[in-house]
Amino acid sequence: MGIRWDDPQTVRVQVRPELINAGGLLSGVVTYAMVDYCMGSTLWAQTSAEERIATISISINYVQTAVEGELVCRTALDRRNRSNAVMKSEVRHEDGRLLVTAIGSYAIFTKVPRASLAAQAARARRERDGADGGKPR
Repeated sequence: MGIRWDDPQTVRVQVRPELINAGGLLSGVVTYAMVDYCMGSTLWAQTSAEERIATISISINYVQTAVEGELVCRTALDRRNRSNAVMKSEVRHEDGRLLVTAIGSYAIFTKVPRASLAAQAARARRERDGADGGKPR
């Protein structure tokens, strides 16, 4: 897709022929991907080494479209707590036209150690296969 990262709050895309849909306009997937990437980057800069993030939802408003030029997405973190964050983004054409507005929410969680995941999977297999005598834990 060609998303270029400027800083945690800014990404860019140059409109190219392969990003134009059958109707001759910029595919909405392009600006949606820019928003999701930029929101993730903005929040990632605010996390600790133990934290991970995942998109919960993004509501996007397609105001205008483009067929050429450079697009710039900027994101601002509105609110963050221990487990959630809310952000807003705008995608503008290089000429200043507003193309997209969006709000998004993200989950923030602690990384689960791999050993813990393996132990959970092994326990589930034993319970499923009756290897523990069929006794519930």
